[in-house]
Amino acid sequence: MSAIDLSYLGISPDITCLRWPTPRLVEEAVKNREGHLLHHLAFAVRTGHTGRSPKDRFIVEDRTTRDSVQWNNINQTISEEVFDSVFDHIKQYVRAYNLYIQDVFAGADPRFRIPVRFMGTSAWQALFVRNMFILPSDAELADFNPQWNIIGLPHLGLDEPTARDLGLKSNDFILLNFSRRLILIGGTGYAGEIKKSIFTVLNYLMPERGVLPMHASVNVAPAGAVTVFFGLSGTGKTTLSMDPDRLFLGDDEHGWSLDGVYNFEGGCYAKTIRLSARDEPLIYAATERHGTTVENVAWDPLTRHIDYDDGGYTENGRSSFSIEAIPNAITSGMAGHPDCIIFLTADAFGVLPPVARLSPEQAAYHYSLGYTAKVAGTERGVKEPEPVFSALYGEPFFPRPHAVYINLFMDKLRRHQVPVWLVNTGWTGGKYGVGKRIDIPVTRAIIRAIQSGELNRAAFVTNPVFGFEVPTSCPEVPSAILDPASTWGDPRAYEQEQQALARFFIERAAKLNLPAEVLAQNPRLG
Repeated sequence: MSAIDLSYLGISPDITCLRWPTPRLVEEAVKNREGHLLHHLAFAVRTGHTGRSPKDRFIVEDRTTRDSVQWNNINQTISEEVFDSVFDHIKQYVRAYNLYIQDVFAGADPRFRIPVRFMGTSAWQALFVRNMFILPSDAELADFNPQWNIIGLPHLGLDEPTARDLGLKSNDFILLNFSRRLILIGGTGYAGEIKKSIFTVLNYLMPERGVLPMHASVNVAPAGAVTVFFGLSGTGKTTLSMDPDRLFLGDDEHGWSLDGVYNFEGGCYAKTIRLSARDEPLIYAATERHGTTVENVAWDPLTRHIDYDDGGYTENGRSSFSIEAIPNAITSGMAGHPDCIIFLTADAFGVLPPVARLSPEQAAYHYSLGYTAKVAGTERGVKEPEPVFSALYGEPFFPRPHAVYINLFMDKLRRHQVPVWLVNTGWTGGKYGVGKRIDIPVTRAIIRAIQSGELNRAAFVTNPVFGFEVPTSCPEVPSAILDPASTWGDPRAYEQEQQALARFFIERAAKLNLPAEVLAQNPRLG
């Protein structure tokens, strides 16, 4: 047990602070009845909220952020006074608890990393932080000076009158203060709020240093060639980047500096729904190990085995584990410049081809829109496939105006002459409910052909609506599947669906302030 004085935050110096390693945190979480040990000794929890609460996330508007944040219904504003009121409430609340502390780094590149101190009342969340971020050496820990602090209190929700008086939207809160370099999270146990809050901080800070922050996974060939996978949740970003034949850099959040790409994190936060030992062996093995935290999954109360196919509680079950659980991981977290970029989308309308080659301008267009689709049953009220657009493939976590990131992306793309591909991991032969999802082995074969350069040598045809180039052949992939129209039983139905999706793209692009050369990549309606 280390003596850690939190008086620099105005928190009582009498509070017991516990900075423990993994085995001790697991033991403490069990003792506190925060969750359950499963048969493989991963620690399973139910978090209450099973996903992020975007309506409860606010950024303090002050001299630091007033002119640099893109204020909207995603980046919601609160005053310094409201933040201080919540913090005063927290300072009183924590006097009754021990605080579990983890001192970690965000960012593998020593030039850009930031020291972060997490403190919270749940041992399992401290374990999550230990899994997800980069652990200091003993020497670094002895002289650790946090630049950012984050307080996680899953069982502290403000009472309704207090929340209402403060102008908050519920009893829960996620509050970011860039001037004080302090994050307050209360009322929600979903650990993704911790991870994404730090990601938001890095996304705000790094562009000023010439680093493009990316919601993307990365793997590396043994010879050093780097592939970056952009994609929203559910598109296969983690699954496809974990290739046993390549080295693994990270599954979610990276920076692209003047020298190459580097991981923002030290762990992975993988979706578990329908996790397969055959199709996703690395994630499966990492999930079934001591020290992993598993959120909101179904498991047998007697055998303690996970039922990965049971999404009755949520489709957003997650496992969190250290990157060191992946045997082919690059533990330095650093690699060279991308040799290719892959945009992943799960098109539930069955319109987009399994793979298409993009021009630099088309790449900027798709990066600006960040398209995927929701399918029926994933959210309450979703009966038919719905388009989802998230600018930069992670809009909620990029607080500056979109143009800052788009311009930086285009500059790096052109400077390094990186080819960009669009890969659809969604449906073929019809939309969701009619067609079937593209098999993971098919997508893996496409990606191998991209990475080897073989696909670049294929013959291509130009899609008349979306303008991108579609290969007519790909090694180990049936040629018929490459033309989505040919997989539909009714060609007229396909064309109608393609036109409908094109209109969704055009409508979304119209709401963005895109450069003329990018906006010119809009689909062409028939």
